[in-house]
Amino acid sequence: MTPAIRILPATEEHAEAVWQIFREVIAAGDAYVFEANTTRAAFVAYWFAAHAHVAVEDGQVLGSYIVKANQPGRGSHVANASYMVASAARGKGIGGLMCEHSLREAKALGFRAMQFNIVVATNAAAVSLWEKHGFKIAGTLPGAFRHEALGYVDAHVMFRDLADIRSPQL
Repeated sequence: MTPAIRILPATEEHAEAVWQIFREVIAAGDAYVFEANTTRAAFVAYWFAAHAHVAVEDGQVLGSYIVKANQPGRGSHVANASYMVASAARGKGIGGLMCEHSLREAKALGFRAMQFNIVVATNAAAVSLWEKHGFKIAGTLPGAFRHEALGYVDAHVMFRDLADIRSPQL
């Protein structure tokens, strides 16, 4: 982890940089459920409606994450999160840094747990990263993700209790 990387609340000034990272990430068709033709307006409405943050180094946005309720009503105590890192910034520990930050953020927002609904099983780096941060595979959904190159592949539901997370004051 580079000490110069800061995690900040995302603002409108970050929207274009986050959009560019999003376009790059979804183009591969191997990790996100979004289609390649997702419009900027649809993406911004979705991403910035949640608690969005950016990872910034020297004024450049290197990644972004969101935290939101996984479900409404009686399921709203469980958070859901999504993360994206620019390909040029991979290998700097940004995904892990954002994960740690998002866990504290979720706890501070009052969530009791965090759940990832679709972690593509063929994305070994993501599965490993989330396990490193205390997530467990709660179940595997056969053929639940339409991978651009591999066709239908399995997806994991991953879950982590937040009881041991120390939340900062927001």
